[in-house]
Amino acid sequence: MRVAYFDCFSGISGDMALGALLGAGAPEQTLQEVWRSLPLQGWSYHIEKTTVNGIEAIDVSIRSDEEQPHRHLSDVLEIIKQSTASAQAKEWAGRVFHRLAEAEAQVHGTTIEQVHFHEVGAVDAIADILGVCVLLDALGVDAVECSPLPMSRGFVKAAHGVIPVPAPAVLELLKGAEVVPDDAVQGETVTPTGAALMVTLARRFGGFARMRIERVGYGAGKKRFEARPNLLRVVVGEMVPDLPVQDTVLIEVNLDDMNPEWYTPVQQKLFEAGALDVYYSPITMKRGRPATQLSVLCEPGREVALLETLFRETTTFGARFSRWQRLCLERRWETVHTRYGEVRIKIGIWNGREMTASPEYADCAARAEEHSVPIKEVYTEAERAYRNRAS
Repeated sequence: MRVAYFDCFSGISGDMALGALLGAGAPEQTLQEVWRSLPLQGWSYHIEKTTVNGIEAIDVSIRSDEEQPHRHLSDVLEIIKQSTASAQAKEWAGRVFHRLAEAEAQVHGTTIEQVHFHEVGAVDAIADILGVCVLLDALGVDAVECSPLPMSRGFVKAAHGVIPVPAPAVLELLKGAEVVPDDAVQGETVTPTGAALMVTLARRFGGFARMRIERVGYGAGKKRFEARPNLLRVVVGEMVPDLPVQDTVLIEVNLDDMNPEWYTPVQQKLFEAGALDVYYSPITMKRGRPATQLSVLCEPGREVALLETLFRETTTFGARFSRWQRLCLERRWETVHTRYGEVRIKIGIWNGREMTASPEYADCAARAEEHSVPIKEVYTEAERAYRNRAS
């Protein structure tokens, strides 16, 4: 699966998205052919390379030569329909404009059928939104992902007058999306067009996607910031399947003066306090002194309760912390019937396939006790019953 990750460290606009995708290798000729097919008059575009803080980027400018009429959603969708864009690009663009109409209607207290699109319905927004969808399709992108969007402050002049930044339509669009504060820049960094593209097309907001990077492109914004380059970065690559890892915390203590008889009750209390795993390892400390390392694995957030247990129940004067990731097979349980009774089988699944299976110790121990037989006989019977069942 090919993914396009939009790294919006300086925000996003339609022009910046176009430039970044062109910089990532999307065909400019395809874009121009679709633009020329639009049933629109009085507009022009300019595409050129530029440099921002030493980084080469693509600057896209779209200008209207005359005042454009206010359009309803149905008008915009008809313009998109008449273009030569692919069916996929048209479908994406239609969804983006529908999302814009919903946001504008909510802000202005009207319906999506009655809302006038003002700036976002002007030629530049139609060219931007359809153009971005055309370039994504031309790159063979299957999924879009986006960084958290920066929320700057200030004011901007709109069709209804001066409005605060982020614009009301932007905030309406970003309901449910991840955003971050941006106090380093005054003025608009996320436009309604940019917000609509991301909230409609992106399947998630967060850190970089797990991928094999193939292409990188930069789109230039029109403003220049002292705090950072006004660029949008798009990274395109093949997705690498995410491993089902879990974040964990490992707590370790070294014990050289504790009564070994205490180890079992300490372990039990640690499990009761929320430990995922508790184990002991023999170690050699300074002066060749034999000792025991007690390791406790837990979920983040459980450290305080476990430390309290360690300090209360052991002789340690301190503890070490480290963060680890662990991977567990998906687990499924089945019950088999043996001549000694029922035994549960724990089955490990990886990528939908069975990788391992093991009889449950507690069941085997109970059946062995009931029938006065060695536990290994119950294990063998349970494994045989499971293999025969599976075959």
